[in-house]
Amino acid sequence: MRTRIVALAVLASVLATCLFALPLSWAVRAHMLGQERGYLVREASHVALGVADDVEVGSPVDRDVLTDVGEDDEDLTAAVFDEDGDLLAGSAPDRDVAVLEYALDGQVKARIDDDLVMAAVPVTHGEDVIGAVLVTEQRSHVLGEVGLVWGAMAGLAAAAIMVTWLVAREQARRLARPLEDLEENARRLGDGDFSVRTRRGGIEEIDAVGAALDTTAIRLDDLLARERAFSADASHQLRTPLAGMRLRLEAALERTDADPRQAIAASLVDADRLEAIIDELLGLARAGQATSAGPVDLDALLGELAPEWAARLALHGRDLEVRVDPGAPDARASGAAVRQVLGVLVDNATTHGRGTVTITARETAGAVAVDVSDEGPGVQDPEGVLFSRQADRRDGHGIGLALARRLVEAEQGRLTLTCASPPVFTMLLPLASTGAREDDAVPVR
Repeated sequence: MRTRIVALAVLASVLATCLFALPLSWAVRAHMLGQERGYLVREASHVALGVADDVEVGSPVDRDVLTDVGEDDEDLTAAVFDEDGDLLAGSAPDRDVAVLEYALDGQVKARIDDDLVMAAVPVTHGEDVIGAVLVTEQRSHVLGEVGLVWGAMAGLAAAAIMVTWLVAREQARRLARPLEDLEENARRLGDGDFSVRTRRGGIEEIDAVGAALDTTAIRLDDLLARERAFSADASHQLRTPLAGMRLRLEAALERTDADPRQAIAASLVDADRLEAIIDELLGLARAGQATSAGPVDLDALLGELAPEWAARLALHGRDLEVRVDPGAPDARASGAAVRQVLGVLVDNATTHGRGTVTITARETAGAVAVDVSDEGPGVQDPEGVLFSRQADRRDGHGIGLALARRLVEAEQGRLTLTCASPPVFTMLLPLASTGAREDDAVPVR
């Protein structure tokens, strides 16, 4: 690209110089030859005035007048002729000179003949032509001066082309550098480096491409970070049923006298649960961690999930209580996301809580609230730390709650710790009523 820009600029400069210089050079040549003819006419007129008296009386021509001609120019010669065209004094070309005839006819004439520049002026006495003066000069002398002027013009043209080349190189560098940066950044982006940022070169179109590339890098970086976080969080969601299945199977292996069919049946239930969780998580991931929002009947959803949760709590000697307020409206959310969030909250209450786990669905101001509580001592960490993604938390909180909050926020809702002791987690979801407007959704903070 740089070579093409420089070559194009230099070519344009050469063409412009030629189009301007060629006519100008011809005009300079014509002008200098014209000036030389005028100079010879003036010199011939000066000689004619000086020798007019001598020619009239037939006296020898004063040669001092002839030697004065072109005393600063050795190539200049002068000759005096009588009215018959006979040479009286001076030197003249050895061939017939046509301009002499014009001068003997009373006309002033100058012309370029082959290798000579000539001027002839009549010598008069009163109104009579009594002779003529012919002044000549070698044409090469004049063309030599023209050549000097042409040389100076050629030097100026070369200097102009050189300046054009230097300016073109700088412009090519200025234009190519942003594109080279874009190429390098695009290569780094393709290699997985999403931290690339393009430098602004002051060229609007190229800067627009760089801004678009920066935006793409930011989006890809954010998308990859979310996918990695979601994968890690999803793996956490799968650990609980896998751990339960493993413990059940290990217990069945140790009790060789017991019928293993019950353990196998329970493990199949856990396997079905794992499959459902995987399908839901993949669906959420493909849809950006939120499927298409629709009305969710919380009464039916809790009725569907309560037996499984109650059975898991019963293994720990604990109870589950589900309360759905009469007339509680449907929520506008993804059923898969709501199931995953409730699963996280119930798992946390089962693992870290005590006593009865209570799930309450109720209507609140402009939203549907679902509370999950237990009778344990509560949570000591502040809410900002509790919902942060920390895999090394000793109490086990963090990863699942971070995933749950992200899922709720994707549904335009909120998940908060409304009471620390005894712990109460509240999920707020927007109403699914037809009259609900977009601005009725619970704001995410």
